[in-house]
Amino acid sequence: MANPYLLAGAASSAVAALLHIGCIYFGPSWYRFFGAGERIVQLSAAGSATPTLFALAIAGALTLWSLYALSGAGTIPRLPLIRTGLSVITGIYLLRGIAGFVLAALAPGERSVAFWSWSSLICLGIGALYLLGTRQAWSQLSRGAV
Repeated sequence: MANPYLLAGAASSAVAALLHIGCIYFGPSWYRFFGAGERIVQLSAAGSATPTLFALAIAGALTLWSLYALSGAGTIPRLPLIRTGLSVITGIYLLRGIAGFVLAALAPGERSVAFWSWSSLICLGIGALYLLGTRQAWSQLSRGAV
């Protein structure tokens, strides 16, 4: 049976990737709604390629992370460095979650405390899925495991 935590993590990363693509397609109102800084919103409104390039890079990374979770869950072929990849992805999600709360407290800047809090909770939740799933699948992810 496929690892339910990694499947949920893969789905979460894929949804996040799609939301970033949605920002490109729907423009400034989506960038603003999902917490992009006002500078990115203004650049998008002015037709700059910068917000699109950032959103594409993030969507690409999130898609890759989703594929790693699917691979770890055993639903697609094994990807290279699967243990390392899942460990790094888990760490990034958890660190982003923690860092967001620190930023909300110390220097929210142009993003609201609500944005930092909600996005941090989401990242911590996804990070927990990756952590639980990776821990559960760890022995099957070793080089010699089938």
